[in-house]
Amino acid sequence: MRNAFASELTALAAEDPRLVLLSGDIGNKLFDPFRAAHPERFLNCGVAEANMVGVAAGLALSGFRPITYTIASFATLRCFEQIRVDVCYHQLPVIIVGVGAGLSYAANGATHHACEDLACLRALPYMTVVAPGDAWEVRAALREAIALGGPVYLRLGKKGEATVHREVPPLVIGRGLTIRTGEDVCLLSTGTMLPAVLAAADRLAPLGVSASVVSHHTIKPLDEALLADAFDRYALVVTVEEHSLIGGLGSAVAEWLADRPAPRARLLRLGTADTFLHHAGGQDYARGCFGLTEDQIAARVLDARQVGAKDRVLH
Repeated sequence: MRNAFASELTALAAEDPRLVLLSGDIGNKLFDPFRAAHPERFLNCGVAEANMVGVAAGLALSGFRPITYTIASFATLRCFEQIRVDVCYHQLPVIIVGVGAGLSYAANGATHHACEDLACLRALPYMTVVAPGDAWEVRAALREAIALGGPVYLRLGKKGEATVHREVPPLVIGRGLTIRTGEDVCLLSTGTMLPAVLAAADRLAPLGVSASVVSHHTIKPLDEALLADAFDRYALVVTVEEHSLIGGLGSAVAEWLADRPAPRARLLRLGTADTFLHHAGGQDYARGCFGLTEDQIAARVLDARQVGAKDRVLH
């Protein structure tokens, strides 16, 4: 994902002289093509993320279109106050890019996990929150974020993620992308979970469960039309995210659901538990600890289909 982001941004900067990239002392080699083409528009702000956001806000007030880039946990939590006051309060067109979201940096330990960022940033007024499902969605989401002209959090994986699309999809912020249609359950994936969710749907098919799969890349604003259709059409709707069960996509959907008449479908939320992972391992290992592998997702869906309708919201 980060390679797709760097490539797309370099191309877009050639079209728009207002684009400025600010790095939190990472990705220097990654952005060599950008720096070679636009040396005056690359700023390494060092390990000073709060200051980086302040600089971005000042650039935005001066007519530029700044994009900040660093590890997701540091891009959001370390400088939350500056994002809130410097960027969102003034509704500035600053794009906050968090790389290595969720458990992407699982081997580095809990300090580098980013499982609370969606919860924090979607609570901020005027903030749009987007988590693309693969590298092709990253390219489209970046273009959309720039065109939006307001505060955006763009949540990326790291590198080597499987691609789902074969080309840039018709991604629109606030509208989910239906990847596969089915009859029995609707799986709403956000961010890097998309390939695993598709694989889980493959596991379910031979067991007689036909699953729709949606890349619900935008956490804020929600695609309310898509949600209304899903909860009226299916018996079970499942949100899957590499993020805490508190405050992410599943919480946002549950909040939306609470204000509607009782739907046909029940809601199952899959995400990381309300705990820190106190031992290190790769991303796949960490996902297994939280029940987010393709086999575990399929098993949870099967279990949920057997649960009585009395529990409309499961977690």
